[in-house]
Amino acid sequence: MRTIIKNATIVNEGRTFKGSVVIENNLIEKVIEGTAENLKVEDAEIINAEGKYLFPGVIDDQVHFREPGLTHKGDIYSESKAAVAGGITSFMEMPNTVPNATTIDILEEKYKIASEKSFGNYSFYMGATNDNIDELRKIDNSNVCGIKTFMGSSTGNMLVDKLESLQQIFALNSLIAVHCEDENTIKENLRKQKEIYGENIPVSMHPVIRNAEACMKSSSFAVELAKQNNTRLHILHLSTADEMDLLTNTIPLAEKKITSEVCVHHLWFSDEDYNEKGVLIKWNPAIKSANDRAALWEALDNGKLDIVATDHAPHTIEEKNKTYLNAPSGGPLVQHSLIAMLEFFHQGKISPENIVNKMCHAPAVCFKVSKRGFIRPGYYADLVLVDLNSPWKVNKSNILSKCKWSPFEGTIFQSQITHTFVNGYPVYRNGIFDETQKGMRLQFERE
Repeated sequence: MRTIIKNATIVNEGRTFKGSVVIENNLIEKVIEGTAENLKVEDAEIINAEGKYLFPGVIDDQVHFREPGLTHKGDIYSESKAAVAGGITSFMEMPNTVPNATTIDILEEKYKIASEKSFGNYSFYMGATNDNIDELRKIDNSNVCGIKTFMGSSTGNMLVDKLESLQQIFALNSLIAVHCEDENTIKENLRKQKEIYGENIPVSMHPVIRNAEACMKSSSFAVELAKQNNTRLHILHLSTADEMDLLTNTIPLAEKKITSEVCVHHLWFSDEDYNEKGVLIKWNPAIKSANDRAALWEALDNGKLDIVATDHAPHTIEEKNKTYLNAPSGGPLVQHSLIAMLEFFHQGKISPENIVNKMCHAPAVCFKVSKRGFIRPGYYADLVLVDLNSPWKVNKSNILSKCKWSPFEGTIFQSQITHTFVNGYPVYRNGIFDETQKGMRLQFERE
C-alpha cells in the first residue's frame, strides 16, 4: 500500500514548509520539500492536501478510556474512535479501571482488548499501590509506558500514602508518572466547607477544597523524592502558578529527569467558568484562577512545561449532573484537544510549531517512544491533516465519546481535522472511519 499526501503545509520540528509525504505501508518513505506537481508513484493513492496543514499524529500521555469495568462511561473502541477523529494517533491509558491494573496479568489483558478494538496506537500504565512493589519490578520498560502513582485521593486501593512504599516506587528503574494532591490538606479543606455549606457545597468551592497548597505540597514532595532517588519522574496535569517553580527550562528535554504535563482544560478554563459550566468542569486537580492559568501559559511558552495532554475521563451526563459532592471529576476531551489548541493559535497565543512540539514531539521524546511523534523517513506514518479555516460548532450530534457530552458543547472552532493516518492507514477521512485497521502497541527505546 502506497499513499502520497501531496502539497501540504507541513509543520514539523520547528519548521513550516510546503511539501509532500510518501507513505509505504506503515512507514514514511520520503518527505519532499517544495511543490510536487509532477510527483508520480506507481499504484499510489494521491491525496491532494493543497491548503491544508499536515502535523505528526498527537501522542496523548494521559487518558482514561474506562475499560474494563466502567464501560457504561466509555470503552477503548468508543474513546479511541473519538481520539483519532481529534488527531490523536497514540494514547497512554491510566490504570484506575475495574479491576485496577496493578498486576502484570491485568495489564496484559488491557493490551489484548486494545489489540482487538483500538483505532489508535496504545500503551497502558501499571498502577502503583502501597503493596504491589513486586509486580512493579516485573515491568518491561520497552513496552509499558510507565507506572502511575496517585499521591493524592483516588479510587479503590490506588492511593499511595506510605512513605516506605513511595521510596520503593521512586527507586525503580521505570518512568514514574504522578498525580500530585495532598490528601490531608484536601480533607481539612473539605471539612471547613462542610461546616459552612453542609452537604450543599457549591462547585465554585472545588478549587478552594483542592487548592494550590494541596497541589504544591504534593508536587514538591514528589520532586524531592525524585531527586533523592534519581527517579525518572513525570508530573501530570499541573494546575498552579506555584508549581512552575519546581520545573526547569535550562536542560534539553531529552536530558530532563523531571518532566511535566499541562492539560487542555487548565489552559482553557478558569474558576470564573464554574458559574456557567458547573460540575461539567469539575476535574482533579481543580481548574483554578485566571492568574494560575496565565502562569501555565507562560511556562508552556518558556519551556518549563513540556507536554500538553487531556486527562480525558468520561462520565455519563447523569453522573456529572449530581450535586458537587456526588458528581465525579473528569470529562471527555480527546476529540477536541488539538482543535482547542489550534483555536489558541487563531487567538495569537501559540504557534502551530509549538503546538506540534508540545503535543507530538515532546511526548515522543519524554517517553522515548520508538519511531513516532515526528514526520521523518523510517518513522511510522501517524499523520493528521487539518483545515485551519473550516468553522464548525460542537453539539451532541457530532460528539463521538460514548458519554455524548463535552465541556466544549456550543463552542465554534475555526479548525477541522479532515484525515487521520495511523500506521500509514487513513483511519479517519472526512467523517468516515476505516474500522478494518487497528492500532499497534507502542514501543519505547529504553531498558
